[in-house]
Amino acid sequence: MSTLLETFACLLLFFGLALGLAWPLATRLVTDAAERITVSAAISLLAIFLFAWGVYVFDLSSRLLWALPVLAAGGLALGRNALAAAWDDRAGRELLLGQLLVTAWCVGWLALVASYSGGGWTSDWFEHWQRTNFFLERGPLDQKFLGFVPLTARPPLANVINAVFLRLTRADFAHYQLVSTLLSSLVFSPVALLVRRFGGGPNAIATLVLLFMFSPLFVENATFAWTKLPAAFFVLAGLYFFLRAQADPAPRAAAPVCGACLAAGMLAHYSAGPYLVVLALVWLAVGWTRCFAVAWRRTTALASLAGALVLATWFGWSLSVYGAGGTLLSNSSVTTADPNAGTQFAKIALNLRDTLVPHFLRHLDTSLLTQTSPWGWWRDWFFQIYQLNLFFAFGSVAWLTLLVALVHAWRQSPARTRLLWGGSILLTIFLGVAVVGARDTWGLAHICLQPLVLLGLAFLAPRWSSLGRAWRLVLIAGATVDFILGIALHFAVQNYALDRWLTPQRPPTDWFYSYTQSSLMNLAAKFHHNSSFLSDSLALPPMVPVLLLVALLILSLWRATAAALQ
Repeated sequence: MSTLLETFACLLLFFGLALGLAWPLATRLVTDAAERITVSAAISLLAIFLFAWGVYVFDLSSRLLWALPVLAAGGLALGRNALAAAWDDRAGRELLLGQLLVTAWCVGWLALVASYSGGGWTSDWFEHWQRTNFFLERGPLDQKFLGFVPLTARPPLANVINAVFLRLTRADFAHYQLVSTLLSSLVFSPVALLVRRFGGGPNAIATLVLLFMFSPLFVENATFAWTKLPAAFFVLAGLYFFLRAQADPAPRAAAPVCGACLAAGMLAHYSAGPYLVVLALVWLAVGWTRCFAVAWRRTTALASLAGALVLATWFGWSLSVYGAGGTLLSNSSVTTADPNAGTQFAKIALNLRDTLVPHFLRHLDTSLLTQTSPWGWWRDWFFQIYQLNLFFAFGSVAWLTLLVALVHAWRQSPARTRLLWGGSILLTIFLGVAVVGARDTWGLAHICLQPLVLLGLAFLAPRWSSLGRAWRLVLIAGATVDFILGIALHFAVQNYALDRWLTPQRPPTDWFYSYTQSSLMNLAAKFHHNSSFLSDSLALPPMVPVLLLVALLILSLWRATAAALQ
């Protein structure tokens, strides 16, 4: 019971800090209720990082971190009237309720994970746990994670934020898992804002909740302890305020918030890099006719300055400690790149092909899936599709529905808009694959293209009501397939539930060895390092989180149906 109470306390602390720390500032920067919620979350997370980073860099007492919940409580108290107004505003209320449903959905699935598995995903979760402990314990600067990865190979923002919450709660792996999932689930908030930019009202947010809940790409990533979705949160928040900055008149805060968010995305995971480059090019392309206008230059300078200041916190320190080589040449995109230009271009072309063409339409080495468990084999077969193929990452049918919607929007758009945003999407896909240094015959959608996939869901959600009955039925059927084969099967394997139900006579060691080598490596790491997962700490019968998930699903379906009938 105490662990369950600690979990609820961690949830309250997380949302208290994520919403309250910057709430007074958010109420002054923007007037829209839904925008305030997302701005507050983005600035609060960035503020947590900057505060904790200062504590780390200047070797201050970690007790200073207790100032953060005090400041957050004060922020909520000062802004209580604006918070009540945000709840009274329908769009703000729908965003908050949608965020809570999506977060609870992710936590429910996380509570079933006994050991990580899926495709070739093995060591990243433990590396990020080591990195979080590095900032908790002030590890040596020459520490190698997993025995060979230097600190500068990955940016620190998400790890530092995780470390703060562990310092304020309990520094064990179960709490690390929980905070990592909470942080990842926040990506729903900017996507909900983008739904409105794409023509959807508050009703469309209820549809977006279901698209998130039925997305294997999202749910699988949100419950795996790494940093790609926190980066996607900042990227998509930056994109939203990029679009707001193009309005006439544009909110004064839009451009600097955009610059700060995109830079924060880079400090969460370097997969944000392609989006920063593409949006910078679009900014120049849109504003080149106004480049001599004082207002445009001032706005550009503010956005650039905000981004540069955020980036300087990490890169300035790293350059002073590790030098240019240690800072810029340690990421895997650099270390695994082939120095031969011809070979590098061939690798990019092949990776693009394999990211766009599903693995079942190609000949490739499938030894990664080798195992004696039949349900484990099917889980990995579908896992590789949903995570690594760009089209199926949207959903088995959703990608086709989205394509139809995009073609319709393309025909109705001016030629300049087609060229600008169509080219931006293609360039993002190209860069998102090209920046990965390694060759991967399975595909690379999960590395840099997750924000693009979630952006597609934001575009699809407002168009649900305009789809014909046949299209809606097909999309529902596809989402059901995605849920069964991409989510339910995945977590049944991670929980060893199918082994307990279908082969109860076999000893657990036989279950463990029936899966892939990657799955066994994760389980061995858990046992070797005595990593107690959230499911172990809660010690709940699996049926308890399952019933929670069923209740959340029914509630979300009811809300979406009620919204569609309005």
